Amino acid sequence: MNKRAEVYNNNLLAGLLEKTEQGEYTFTYDQHYLNNPETSAISLTMPKTEQTYQSSVLFPFFYGLLSEGVNRQTQCRLLKIDEKDHFSLLLKTAKTDTIGSITINEITK
Repeated sequence: MNKRAEVYNNNLLAGLLEKTEQGEYTFTYDQHYLNNPETSAISLTMPKTEQTYQSSVLFPFFYGLLSEGVNRQTQCRLLKIDEKDHFSLLLKTAKTDTIGSITINEITK
């Protein structure tokens, strides 16, 4: 089953981040966000576009939202997440306490 999350920029729905069963990652901007001239891209490396971004690894922008070192080890231990499972760690830790304006909300339905 695919894992999915809504990506918010300054509390506005910016797009959908997904990890497929095959381990591929996709990000698609929300149409309303895309059409709003006052919203900016979530990252310089991911300009606003109608195309779906695809990658075999977690996009560097999202990977950059993760903690490092001892903090990551502690989070993984407490949340019972494998340290190499970057997507699950992102879903569990980037909902509220992130650097910058981006937050990630897991879709559980």
